[in-house]
Amino acid sequence: MSGFIKEFYYGNIEPQEFSPELAAKLKSKLNALVENEKALDSTLKGEEKDLFLKYVNAHNEFLAVSITDSFISGFRLGARFAYDTFVDG
Repeated sequence: MSGFIKEFYYGNIEPQEFSPELAAKLKSKLNALVENEKALDSTLKGEEKDLFLKYVNAHNEFLAVSITDSFISGFRLGARFAYDTFVDG
């Protein structure tokens, strides 16, 4: 097993490591999202609140599928680059 694969297997390589600048932007966006969700949650009542929660859950499920597909597509693209570089090149 190569060193890189072994390190990845043991969790010593973080595949989604963010730069400090991106991490700060993501934190800022997440804070805005949380504050807006809290405001809506405290404002909405009854059926409107239920509909909002259904929307949030559906959106989260959509993001989970979309992000997973993007990761797989990116991984496959990287594998194609490696194959072309070392085998087909």
